[in-house]
Amino acid sequence: MKKYITLLLMLIIKLDVIACEACKKQQPAGFGGITHGAGPDSNWDYLIVLVMVIITLYVLVATIKCFIKPGEKNQEHIKRMILNDVQP
Repeated sequence: MKKYITLLLMLIIKLDVIACEACKKQQPAGFGGITHGAGPDSNWDYLIVLVMVIITLYVLVATIKCFIKPGEKNQEHIKRMILNDVQP
């Protein structure tokens, strides 16, 4: 796990090598060197990205919450059919 975290941090630090010099000049101050191509054209682009990030984070948190504490306690739930059929 430690190796994966170290690799991820190295990749994040080295993101500035992804964009070429011409693209770095076209990007706004906060996005310079991250990607190729022109940067956001208007404030609507920032709003769209912000909404996408919020939705993605919500789905991530909800998914982790469901994995940790699923909450289906009903004996008639469909998962009981599968779990009860398995014999040790």
